[in-house]
Amino acid sequence: MAGLEPLYAWARAAVSRPQDALVCGIHWELVRHGYRCLGTGDQPGPDERKSELLPAGWEANKEVYTLRYKSTDDACELLLKAIMVEDSMILNVMDRSSQKVADVTLAVADYINPEHLDDFHKVYKNTEELRTRIASGIIAPLRAPAEKAEKEPESKRDMHWDENPLRLPPRQPMGTRAPSRPSPLSPFAVGGEDLDPFGGRRGGMIVDPLHSGVAHPGIDPSSGIPGRLPPGAVPPGARFDPFGPLGAGRPGPDPDHLPPPGYDDMFM
Repeated sequence: MAGLEPLYAWARAAVSRPQDALVCGIHWELVRHGYRCLGTGDQPGPDERKSELLPAGWEANKEVYTLRYKSTDDACELLLKAIMVEDSMILNVMDRSSQKVADVTLAVADYINPEHLDDFHKVYKNTEELRTRIASGIIAPLRAPAEKAEKEPESKRDMHWDENPLRLPPRQPMGTRAPSRPSPLSPFAVGGEDLDPFGGRRGGMIVDPLHSGVAHPGIDPSSGIPGRLPPGAVPPGARFDPFGPLGAGRPGPDPDHLPPPGYDDMFM
């Protein structure tokens, strides 16, 4: 515990009981972790300054030691109360800035040799254990959590706008290529319009092999069908379900390309 020796030599005249020596050791551990002592008592006094030394009158009350500390960066202020209960010392420390509280109970005889208060090299024992108890029981619980660097959100897979029928297509900057849309002639486009309230897809619930409403060369139901529909009977762009053959060369499957039900039935 480098640094404790000169502190103990300076405070030796005030050390008359084992608990005094223990308070010296606790004080130095706080100094090692970046705290400086302001003074005694719960309230600040006049002309207080941060110091590595113990303030005057720190040992006046042998039953309750009250000391105040402040971090070197002025971010934290601690109020330490060391209360003697029989042969044990209860450390109660509160961070006034965050209102966090930490408690540690130490058996004085575990760390102090009462017969060697005059000899620094013999008065302390189990110093590593004392250091660990102070660090884990007081320093760590009261230390402000380190600010975690904000993690960049994981890059999400760029979803094609057409994969989500309820998602509006993004605006394309000038000079960029517009997203590809499924062909209305695709057999998988059936039902697309019913899933897309914004009308970005083609195909409804009714299977339309002729893909009515899509311009096809040679087929324009709005212009009429000779001998069947007069011109204008089908509004432009309206779905048209043919009710008969439209002649050769039409797109889509031939409605008569499959045999009728029961074709192989000899009694038909």
